[in-house]
Amino acid sequence: MAEAKGMDLNDIPILLRRKIEAMILKHVFDVISERSGREEAEAVLDAAVSKSAIEQGKMLADELGHAPDLTDFAAIQPNWIREDALRIETIEMSEEKMDFNVVKCRYAEMYQEMGLGDIGHLLSCNRDGDFCIGYNPDIEMTRTQTIMKGASHCDFRYRMKKEA
Repeated sequence: MAEAKGMDLNDIPILLRRKIEAMILKHVFDVISERSGREEAEAVLDAAVSKSAIEQGKMLADELGHAPDLTDFAAIQPNWIREDALRIETIEMSEEKMDFNVVKCRYAEMYQEMGLGDIGHLLSCNRDGDFCIGYNPDIEMTRTQTIMKGASHCDFRYRMKKEA
């Protein structure tokens, strides 16, 4: 699934992948809105993108061959910031804690330009926590604000769950 005629999808910057996905998902969203209402369209889009994020997290974890920790997670972060897609200010990075703020988000800018700013959180932001479910459910993400929803920055806080 990750390969198409010798091309690895990881060669395509995530920002471009999200744009291509948004181009078709916009039409899916519009059709569901027309047929079943906006609330149902948002619920369907949220569920579909969540499922995709979990699957992508699982695929990346499977490539590692061990349960990923925050060090592994930090190692894949360049995939999301590639081509200046995100500008990040790191607060703390360790095996137990990964705290950073996103101070510039080209994903939010792109969705605004595409006229999808009102559903950008469904197309992109909501993926972040769901990705962890597939990647390693022992990684918990907390975020209280996003640029997509009008904040000055996104505050990402990741923790490894403590064993009982």
